[in-house]
Amino acid sequence: MLCNKQVPANPSRAQALLDWYDRHARALPWRAPRGEPSDPYAVWLSEIMLQQTTVVAVKPYFEKFLARWPRVEDLAAAPVEAVMQAWAGLGYYSRARNLHACAITVAREYGGAFPADETALLKLPGIGPYTAAAIAAIAFGRRAAVVDGNVERVVTRLFAIAQIMPKAKILVRAEVERMAPDTRPGDFAQAMMDLGATICTPRNPACALCPLMQTCAARASAQMERYPVKAPKVARPRRTGEAFYAEREDGFVLVRTRPAKGLLGGMTEIPGAEWRKAGVEPTPISPPFDLRPGAAREKPKWRKLDGFVEHVFTHFSLQLDVFVTKVPVDASTPEDHRWVALHALDEEAFPSVMRKVIAHARNDRAK
Repeated sequence: MLCNKQVPANPSRAQALLDWYDRHARALPWRAPRGEPSDPYAVWLSEIMLQQTTVVAVKPYFEKFLARWPRVEDLAAAPVEAVMQAWAGLGYYSRARNLHACAITVAREYGGAFPADETALLKLPGIGPYTAAAIAAIAFGRRAAVVDGNVERVVTRLFAIAQIMPKAKILVRAEVERMAPDTRPGDFAQAMMDLGATICTPRNPACALCPLMQTCAARASAQMERYPVKAPKVARPRRTGEAFYAEREDGFVLVRTRPAKGLLGGMTEIPGAEWRKAGVEPTPISPPFDLRPGAAREKPKWRKLDGFVEHVFTHFSLQLDVFVTKVPVDASTPEDHRWVALHALDEEAFPSVMRKVIAHARNDRAK
């Protein structure tokens, strides 16, 4: 519930925010110049990329995608492998698979034009309530409650919403629905995001510069950093595993493509053992493939590198031991694996954790 009932609905908030936005809007590559219509394709592409990712990280990826695939039809016609490769390093790789699937749906079923209605948008692959509302408001001028993490912070402070996240989300959405104006709903949505990103920050918010400071309940009680109220953090589970870096004498590295579904689905990887809970040791530690060119030749010898690779995912942290070996040019190619030239590794759709594995192996090789 709202813990401060002295903060009533105030229609002037929206106008104050829009006036502030007209002066201080961030210049972002996916935003249309003031007075010009937004490109639904650019809005959709940016919103998918921005999910759980910072603006700074997204900018170069957005510009690269738009230059390579300037229309949704171009993205739909691209091989999914190319899309995954272009996405590599941005994380949360299911977004890339859904991005491609959504482009195909829009191109085939909607003639390359995104639907303007939230209900229709929600039926597209990879589009949830937030993204549907953002596209409807920003790209099509529809009045919609656009609520991301920045907006949650602004609204919980503005109304001193003391309920713990994520249960408070329903209250936040209700307040945004009350605040959203009939005119310039897209600018209002972006203004709320900008306010949270630049003024109403998680730490040390610049309240003196906020256009809503006079009606902010958290500021009135000097408890800005109390909101949003979050549940206590739970310790992140830890997993371990092994990566087996095999390099041929002619400078080719063994890789494989992960299954389309699941974590890092469709991405390229250095083959390895299945990740498991920390403390559970495999018996024995050995690669799940055979590189012998023939039965007469002995198996290659693997050497464990000093140190390990660490990577943090959303729900767990991972520690990988890296094993390396050198094999002859006629080494066999295990099923579902392939050899890639060293100079072409950068063109593969490796996730960040696998790029760390490669760097660890190459650093040892350079010694």
